[in-house]
Amino acid sequence: MANSGISYRTMVLTLCLWLATFNLFLYKICGELHRFEQPTKGDGTLKFLVVGDWGRKGYYNQSHVAFQMGRIGKELEIDFVVSTGDNFYDNGLEREDDPSFVDSFTNIYTAKSLQKQWFSVLGNHDYRGDAVAQLSPFLTKIDSRWLCLRSFLVNAEIAELFFVDTTPFVNDYFTNPEDHKYDWRDVTPAKTYIANLLNDLESAFKESRAKWKIVVGHHTIRSVGHHGDTPELVQHLLPILRANNVDFYMNGHDHCLEHISDDKTPIQFLTSGAGSKAWRGDVKKLNEENLKFFYDGQGFMSVQMTQSDVEIEFYDVYGRVLHRWAASKGLHPVM
Repeated sequence: MANSGISYRTMVLTLCLWLATFNLFLYKICGELHRFEQPTKGDGTLKFLVVGDWGRKGYYNQSHVAFQMGRIGKELEIDFVVSTGDNFYDNGLEREDDPSFVDSFTNIYTAKSLQKQWFSVLGNHDYRGDAVAQLSPFLTKIDSRWLCLRSFLVNAEIAELFFVDTTPFVNDYFTNPEDHKYDWRDVTPAKTYIANLLNDLESAFKESRAKWKIVVGHHTIRSVGHHGDTPELVQHLLPILRANNVDFYMNGHDHCLEHISDDKTPIQFLTSGAGSKAWRGDVKKLNEENLKFFYDGQGFMSVQMTQSDVEIEFYDVYGRVLHRWAASKGLHPVM
């Protein structure tokens, strides 16, 4: 279980987090993203769940989504879970020992199948609180599953996952924050931060020998949902993804489930931001020609991979499969 003492694995992860935190101030000098190794079952498969925009202490059907994640996680024998950000509402965590961490995470995702590593990125709501608190190794001592950094890499044998801190890309959060206060520690000046991050990301792509390349961020690149496309990511991040043969971009931010294909490359844009509050009810007339699936309700996503094949499934709050997509490397996608 996640909270039964400090195991060897927990101590190793805690040490890695301390080193990663220490490396933040070296980030601009070393030009290198922190890398984690994620062993799989050794059977040539990789299986994980993706959920976003969830942390509401079980409310807005978060607990129901969590229950179905546990059921599907057991069925698939998942290796880990990916969180696409907005981990704690409404305004992130107030401090390292904020009880919201336990109330919205530890006490909600209790299924045995979910007692695996969780890899998380920050969302815009997380930045409205103490963003640094979510990066702290202190949280790993509370729940050994938790791993959250601004940007980092995970080598999962047949796939490499590139986690990207997308909130600092969005100009409005700086120029028009409204009534919100953002925690920009270790981020400003934003132009320098973004330039260095993009350089580091591009270098990591070029060095990667993974069969599958997956990028995870909070904000949408392509979406027909409430927020629509994120112009800054379309301008700055998308060209790098296209140039480096990235297979998937996975995100939250829009409280829905959706699948959009790129119009120039094989990239698939997969939104899984329906971990709790959803049903916004508005759809934008964008990307319609490449839209494969859209559901304006609660749920999550699963990913199953081998060296040559991938299958994506979206589930609703009842655990029903709403959309399934499969592809093979070198072949055209099939429904």
